[in-house]
Amino acid sequence: VQLQASGGGLVQAGGSLTLSCAVSGRIFSSYAMGWFRQAPGKEREFVATISWSGAGSYYADSVKGRITISKDNAKNTVYLLMNRLKPEDTAIYYCAADTTYGTSRYPWEYEYWGQGTEVTVSS
Repeated sequence: VQLQASGGGLVQAGGSLTLSCAVSGRIFSSYAMGWFRQAPGKEREFVATISWSGAGSYYADSVKGRITISKDNAKNTVYLLMNRLKPEDTAIYYCAADTTYGTSRYPWEYEYWGQGTEVTVSS
Protein backbone atom coordinates (compact mmCIF):
# COMPACT_ATOMS: atom_id res chain seq x y z
CA VAL A 1 0.00 0.00 0.00
CA GLN A 2 1.38 3.40 -0.99
CA LEU A 3 0.06 6.82 -0.06
CA GLN A 4 0.98 9.98 -1.96
CA ALA A 5 0.02 13.29 -0.38
CA SER A 6 -0.07 16.50 -2.39
CA GLY A 7 -1.56 19.97 -2.45
CA GLY A 8 0.49 21.75 0.14
CA GLY A 9 1.90 25.20 -0.38
CA LEU A 10 2.17 28.75 0.87
CA VAL A 11 -1.06 30.58 1.62
CA GLN A 12 -2.01 33.75 3.46
CA ALA A 13 -3.95 33.61 6.68
CA GLY A 14 -7.64 33.32 5.95
CA GLY A 15 -7.01 31.47 2.73
CA SER A 16 -7.83 27.93 1.66
CA LEU A 17 -6.04 24.80 0.51
CA THR A 18 -7.15 21.33 -0.46
CA LEU A 19 -4.81 18.45 0.27
CA SER A 20 -5.13 15.15 -1.56
CA CYS A 21 -3.87 11.71 -0.71
CA ALA A 22 -3.88 9.08 -3.44
CA VAL A 23 -3.77 5.49 -2.26
CA SER A 24 -2.60 2.55 -4.30
CA GLY A 25 -2.78 -1.11 -3.53
CA ARG A 26 -5.30 -3.46 -2.00
CA ILE A 27 -8.83 -2.28 -1.29
CA PHE A 28 -9.03 1.42 -0.57
CA SER A 29 -12.74 1.27 0.19
CA SER A 30 -12.01 -0.81 3.29
CA TYR A 31 -9.59 1.73 4.78
CA ALA A 32 -10.33 4.31 7.39
CA MET A 33 -8.18 7.32 6.61
CA GLY A 34 -6.64 10.00 8.74
CA TRP A 35 -4.74 13.25 8.43
CA PHE A 36 -2.11 14.27 10.93
CA ARG A 37 0.28 17.19 11.04
CA GLN A 38 3.61 17.99 12.57
CA ALA A 39 4.87 21.49 13.13
CA PRO A 40 8.59 22.21 13.63
CA GLY A 41 9.66 21.18 17.11
CA LYS A 42 6.32 19.63 17.95
CA GLU A 43 4.90 16.14 18.05
CA ARG A 44 2.69 14.77 15.34
CA GLU A 45 -0.93 15.61 16.08
CA PHE A 46 -4.29 14.39 14.90
CA VAL A 47 -6.24 16.55 12.46
CA ALA A 48 -9.13 14.51 11.07
CA THR A 49 -10.26 10.98 10.34
CA ILE A 50 -12.94 9.39 8.18
CA SER A 51 -14.47 5.93 8.25
CA TRP A 52 -14.04 3.40 5.46
CA SER A 53 -17.48 4.22 4.04
CA GLY A 54 -17.07 7.96 4.43
CA ALA A 55 -20.14 8.11 6.64
CA GLY A 56 -18.33 9.08 9.82
CA SER A 57 -15.71 11.75 10.36
CA TYR A 58 -14.06 13.31 13.38
CA TYR A 59 -11.91 16.37 13.87
CA ALA A 60 -9.47 17.87 16.29
CA ASP A 61 -11.02 20.73 18.22
CA SER A 62 -8.44 23.12 16.80
CA VAL A 63 -9.68 22.62 13.24
CA LYS A 64 -13.37 21.85 13.74
CA GLY A 65 -15.54 24.05 11.56
CA ARG A 66 -12.63 25.05 9.30
CA ILE A 67 -11.47 21.74 7.88
CA THR A 68 -13.40 18.97 6.13
CA ILE A 69 -12.19 15.46 5.36
CA SER A 70 -13.74 13.50 2.53
CA LYS A 71 -13.09 10.21 0.75
CA ASP A 72 -13.69 9.21 -2.85
CA ASN A 73 -13.54 5.44 -3.03
CA ALA A 74 -13.89 5.48 -6.82
CA LYS A 75 -10.72 7.57 -7.09
CA ASN A 76 -8.84 5.95 -4.20
CA THR A 77 -8.30 9.41 -2.79
CA VAL A 78 -8.91 11.17 0.49
CA TYR A 79 -9.09 14.97 0.68
CA LEU A 80 -8.60 17.60 3.33
CA LEU A 81 -10.32 20.88 2.54
CA MET A 82 -8.88 23.60 4.72
CA ASN A 83 -10.56 26.98 5.02
CA ARG A 84 -9.82 30.08 7.09
CA LEU A 85 -6.26 28.95 7.58
CA LYS A 86 -4.26 30.32 10.47
CA PRO A 87 -0.49 30.64 10.94
CA GLU A 88 -0.73 27.93 13.60
CA ASP A 89 -1.89 25.52 10.88
CA THR A 90 1.63 25.63 9.45
CA ALA A 91 2.99 22.08 9.46
CA ILE A 92 3.78 19.07 7.38
CA TYR A 93 0.55 17.21 6.79
CA TYR A 94 0.52 13.43 6.59
CA CYS A 95 -2.19 11.08 5.43
CA ALA A 96 -2.51 7.62 6.88
CA ALA A 97 -4.54 4.47 6.28
CA ASP A 98 -5.93 1.98 8.76
CA THR A 99 -7.55 -1.38 8.08
CA THR A 100 -8.02 -2.51 11.66
CA TYR A 101 -9.28 0.08 14.13
CA GLY A 102 -11.62 2.24 12.11
CA THR A 103 -11.57 5.97 12.77
CA SER A 104 -8.85 6.83 15.24
CA ARG A 105 -7.09 9.87 16.66
CA TYR A 106 -3.99 7.89 17.49
CA PRO A 107 -1.14 7.72 14.96
CA TRP A 108 0.04 4.34 16.22
CA GLU A 109 -3.22 2.77 15.08
CA TYR A 110 -2.52 3.57 11.43
CA GLU A 111 -0.65 1.03 9.39
CA TYR A 112 0.35 3.01 6.31
CA TRP A 113 1.65 6.56 5.92
CA GLY A 114 2.28 8.99 3.13
CA GLN A 115 5.39 11.12 2.83
CA GLY A 116 3.79 14.40 3.90
CA THR A 117 3.02 17.67 2.18
CA GLU A 118 4.06 21.01 3.62
CA VAL A 119 1.59 23.77 4.40
CA THR A 120 2.79 27.24 5.31
CA VAL A 121 0.34 29.92 6.38
CA SER A 122 1.70 33.45 6.47
CA SER A 123 0.27 36.13 8.72
